[in-house]
Amino acid sequence: MPKYARVIVDQSGGNAFDYEIPPPLEGKIQAGSRVSVPVRNRSARATVIELLDHSDAAGIRFLEAVIGARPVLTPSLIRLARWIADYYCCPIEPAMRAVLPQVIRLGAVRHKMQLFVRLLQAPAGGESVRLEGKAPKQAAVLRFLEAAGAPVPMALLLKKCDANHQTLAPLAKKGFVAVEPEQVIRDPFHDEKFLQTSNLVLNDEQNVVSQAVAEAIAARGVAAPILLHGVTGSGKTEIYLQAIQSVLRRGQTAIMLVPEISLTPQTVERFKSRFAASQECVAVLHSHLSSGERHDEWHKINEGRARIVIGARSAIFAPLENLGLIVVDEEHENSYKQEETPRYHGRDIAVLRASLEKCAILLGSATPSIESYYNASIGKYRLLRLTRRVDERKMPLMRIVDLRQESVKNTALLSSRLCAAIEARLEKREQSILFLNRRGFSTSLICQVCGYVCQCPNCSVALTYHRAASKLICHICGHTAPAPAKCPACADPKIRFLGAGTEKVEEAVARLFPKAVVRRMDADAMTRKDSFRETLAAFRTGKIDILVGTQMIAKGLHFPNVTLVGIINADLALHLPDFRAGERTFQLLTQVAGRAGRGEVEGEVFVQSFTPFSPSIQFARHHDFDGFWQQEMEFRKKYDFPPFSHMALITVRSPSQVKAAFSAETLGRRLKEILPPSTLLSEPAPAPLEKARGEFRFHLMLRTKAIMALSRRLREVLDKLTFPADVIVTVDIDPYQLM
Repeated sequence: MPKYARVIVDQSGGNAFDYEIPPPLEGKIQAGSRVSVPVRNRSARATVIELLDHSDAAGIRFLEAVIGARPVLTPSLIRLARWIADYYCCPIEPAMRAVLPQVIRLGAVRHKMQLFVRLLQAPAGGESVRLEGKAPKQAAVLRFLEAAGAPVPMALLLKKCDANHQTLAPLAKKGFVAVEPEQVIRDPFHDEKFLQTSNLVLNDEQNVVSQAVAEAIAARGVAAPILLHGVTGSGKTEIYLQAIQSVLRRGQTAIMLVPEISLTPQTVERFKSRFAASQECVAVLHSHLSSGERHDEWHKINEGRARIVIGARSAIFAPLENLGLIVVDEEHENSYKQEETPRYHGRDIAVLRASLEKCAILLGSATPSIESYYNASIGKYRLLRLTRRVDERKMPLMRIVDLRQESVKNTALLSSRLCAAIEARLEKREQSILFLNRRGFSTSLICQVCGYVCQCPNCSVALTYHRAASKLICHICGHTAPAPAKCPACADPKIRFLGAGTEKVEEAVARLFPKAVVRRMDADAMTRKDSFRETLAAFRTGKIDILVGTQMIAKGLHFPNVTLVGIINADLALHLPDFRAGERTFQLLTQVAGRAGRGEVEGEVFVQSFTPFSPSIQFARHHDFDGFWQQEMEFRKKYDFPPFSHMALITVRSPSQVKAAFSAETLGRRLKEILPPSTLLSEPAPAPLEKARGEFRFHLMLRTKAIMALSRRLREVLDKLTFPADVIVTVDIDPYQLM
């Protein structure tokens, strides 16, 4: 029997400590258990990562108590946390925080209990008839319970029978009923009705993919990860559903990752409908759940009552056992990358977990990431294709609108060609989607006399005007300010709003098409918990004619009556100082265009651009992923960008520009001393977004073939260097955000 437990104490900075297991707790503690331990003169919560027969630590104290009836982490999840700490160059404690949800870690939320009334026995000899005369409400309670045939919530029972607590007391005293507390599950979909659906017939291409996935599932981790490159509308989701169905038949479990919370309601609906016979087997994990719902969904998984988990990137840490399949939908999406410590990538963690669990993994996308497609090209992944849409539906026709010519005759947000196309759809009672990946009404407020721009005092960005809130808002730090009536610098009233966001597009569309029902779907409009679900439901049922939105409407959504997509400005991300700018533009255009023509009517897409001959736009226009990939690979290879190398981005930030610059230079000199010549290190330089949230930011960029070795060296250097108290240094391995 192990005598010691090695633990990671919450908020400890990441060191592991050994504690002796007291005799009363022997045999009750496992790796993954939550425990209470003494730390100096207080008690702290911790997670057991290992059990030991021997420890050389000095001054070992006794562990205090076990928290919970079962471990919260499986052995593979503990190994995953350790790998995250090593690879992403961070302490083990934040890695453990990522793996274990805060609502479980803090233990502040409890199971919800509710009083139920249960019928123990019916009164003998028709006594209930005699109660009608002298105690009619007691009789009503008994009749209601007999009809229900199961325990009934006390509040509901009293309401239905127009009774009160005094009504129940004599019935309980006589042994007719029992009032008992029972656990109530907080189900985020409790008010939804899901009609069971059956498997769709697969076409020839889908059958080939489905068979390959079945073979990978049967191989139990021996098969390579599968990259499914399927054009939009090719039926990838049906393959996911049938693959997971086969996993359940084998007595195994499955994880389904989606990149955006906005995709979760529709995905959940399709899964709960397909598995409606046992709805509880599907659990959902994402940040828009309440704390209570997250608590109950997680415990449903941990206790084995859920066999399918659907969610965003953190759902990859769901404590499922006996995994048979992990699916990563839209595997190319940037939102799988976490931008806070630990800066892990959900797709890459999914591939690693599949390896640890010895289960199959399926990565799907219409526009695979350059890195994943490269892995397929060198045989690390198995590449499967779906080259056509289901039922032989045509890919949407993409038309490029040159805004350089259009702007001469039209200053509106929508070109005349796009307006005419929207009008035609409204006449046919078809639906349209208009996409602009920029929130707010106007992107800046500028004085036409002196050139003053209203800027955020905390960040190096202009403030965005939001008309609904009548405020200027910074989308980086959240700073707000009233919109001035005249220039704050020269007091001239000729201050104007420039640029456009989704709020302005919504207003313009509503003005141009007054009879149409127009709604907006972005982070500002979707503030309530059920906003996503309600808006998508209204759009699906035809209550909305035109949906205006940001990238949350760009992928994954399936609405057969959408026949037109308009991309207001295709250039927004194309010219950013980021080597992935072209890739992101191609992916976004292809994904947005894919929302059109998913029903019986062929779709049409209008792409408005000031650079219409950009390769990213032209390859997207012709649905030519292979052509884009080949060109992009030439560019990446020439400059040794991923996938031909790994990158690490070090950010040094401080409220003091001088301290941030000096610390970055000091760190750069130290790294030059210890890094091998094969590692490329840039000179310290101000970040493209030099100031954010009141802090000045400097970047050091590194490129290497051996990323694990680089991570270890970075940790060694950072552990030894001392920086001023107000200087923060962060490391991002395989960064996706270079601003």
